[in-house]
Amino acid sequence: MTTRLPPWLRVAAAMFAVGWGANQFAAMLLVYRGEDDFSGEAVTALFGAYALGLIPALLVVGPLSDRIGRRVVMRPVLVLSVVATVVLVLGSGNLWILLLGRLMAGIASGAAFAPGTAWIKELSADRPGGTGARRATLALSAGFGSGPLVAGIVAQWLPGPTVLPYLPHLVLMLLVVVVAWSAPELPTTRVPGAASRRTEVWEAMRSRPFVLGIALTAPWVFGAASTSFATLPSFVEIDVAPIAVTGALAGLALWSGVAIQPLGRRLGDPRLIITTGLGATAAGLLTGVLLARSDLPWLLLPATILLGIGYGLILVGGLTTVEQLAHPDDLGTLNAIFYSLTYLGFAAPLLNTLALKALSPTELMLVGVGVIAVTVLGVRTSAGSPRPAPGDGSVRPDVP
Repeated sequence: MTTRLPPWLRVAAAMFAVGWGANQFAAMLLVYRGEDDFSGEAVTALFGAYALGLIPALLVVGPLSDRIGRRVVMRPVLVLSVVATVVLVLGSGNLWILLLGRLMAGIASGAAFAPGTAWIKELSADRPGGTGARRATLALSAGFGSGPLVAGIVAQWLPGPTVLPYLPHLVLMLLVVVVAWSAPELPTTRVPGAASRRTEVWEAMRSRPFVLGIALTAPWVFGAASTSFATLPSFVEIDVAPIAVTGALAGLALWSGVAIQPLGRRLGDPRLIITTGLGATAAGLLTGVLLARSDLPWLLLPATILLGIGYGLILVGGLTTVEQLAHPDDLGTLNAIFYSLTYLGFAAPLLNTLALKALSPTELMLVGVGVIAVTVLGVRTSAGSPRPAPGDGSVRPDVP
């Protein structure tokens, strides 16, 4: 049966499942505050701690997959994702065990997303440019959105709110292991010379498209998404099914990022994709201002959708830029660096919680809009001059 599935889809299934496991915790923020009496700072720190495991794993496993292959690094990742969820199940009431589970989920994600994105791109070589980036974004966003949506529903209305919400992920992983374990990997020709490979990675990172088009904008990917479901709900009282609503907001934000993918494809130019995403994010933050000043809970819906659109467009624009900048042998490495920058955005809920001790919600949102305005100016000047394409002596622009 699995051989009938397109090869890229089998890898995408693995990314979907690992993404589900990574973000199912988003729906549990209120559960741990209510059931285990954790403080808001402790819960948002647990949410952000995921990045502490993820970023080192990205930076190690992404380049490693460029050298030894994608499948050999993805197989243990699938097992680790299962173990991380089991640890979260066992961690109810114990902050340190939950922290361990979050760190393990982060390691699994970091070890999956950069190699998985590069693998999908390689298996999409017969499609137009950018197809691999969009497929990887779709898989990742769908997993991120589905995990908290399902976990929130289970935690709200079924018994065992610190245990049962994690079981759907365990069942999903059993299915995905069957589908993805033997996904085909294309043979690749590795160009000898580690020093020259490192030099080309460094040159790509120093280029204007990377510095201004990626490094400045990448933290907004998950900064926008996590703000929508971890910060904005604190501006109002949610009286009906608050846990399910939190999970649904996370799902709405991330599935909005999925739904906007066709627009990203039509926009074409990565700079235009990213600036459009930043504009949507700014609109979402301004809607957050209205939410805070009016105390109307229904404004959470448009604010979440706008921030989700920003998340999706900035993510796919960044991955498309990386595709165009990277030598094929360096794609996993540059994807790892890009994802590391995006996951800095997971610190946003904790930073927002701390900032709200000194700023009003309105002031916090307006500060974010001001930062976006400066970032847009940087992106608009990010077009690079032509440079030789690695390995062939031809000339191509850094970013169209």
